[in-house]
Amino acid sequence: MFGRRMVRFENVGMRYGPGPEVLRDLNFALEAGSFTFLTGPSGAGKTTLLKLMLLAEPPSRGLITLFGNDLAVTKKRDFPAIRRRIGVVFQDFRLLDHLSAFDNVALPLRLAGKRAEDYASDVIELLTWVGLGDRLEARPPTLSGGEQQRVAIARAVVARPDLLLADEPTGNVDSDIAQRLIRLFAELNRLGTTVMIATHDRSLIESTRAREMRLVDGRVVELRSARA
Repeated sequence: MFGRRMVRFENVGMRYGPGPEVLRDLNFALEAGSFTFLTGPSGAGKTTLLKLMLLAEPPSRGLITLFGNDLAVTKKRDFPAIRRRIGVVFQDFRLLDHLSAFDNVALPLRLAGKRAEDYASDVIELLTWVGLGDRLEARPPTLSGGEQQRVAIARAVVARPDLLLADEPTGNVDSDIAQRLIRLFAELNRLGTTVMIATHDRSLIESTRAREMRLVDGRVVELRSARA
């Protein structure tokens, strides 16, 4: 599984407007099936880096390759197909308030043309795993921040994406739920998904054998390689 690069950054820089670069000279790769924590202080640019990987922002300079696609020459009409291979957990959740927890989680499968009878049991099982088996019909405005976070995570992983990007995915839950969620990410990774998690939570990082990359002054420093 390892050896095939899912993501590659080469001399990537990112600035907003005329200001200084937020990220500079980024050079790293994510191998297929790898698990990486992205760390760094608030304002270091972790969310910006994830946005670059999601095609939500173009880099100011440098080369980004996703799934073998050089983004500098990839046509914009091909971006949606690339994004469909990526699961994302946003800090602000981005749930649809008019849909139930079940329907929010099922949305990626519905958009992929799956039939409800084929995915209903999987959605229920996943929501039960994250501790929301009794809130299937609840809409986001009636859920706590931690519950909304768990719905967002379930939605991001339900389709078993090739790449999972998670921005502080355990920031609104207690330690027991956080450990349950990290086990979910680890199981998804075991099944083949490449995972990158931006986090401040040292207990999560120390509980795994994952690689750690830290953003320092806009550059990536590898603090720890994955342990066998």
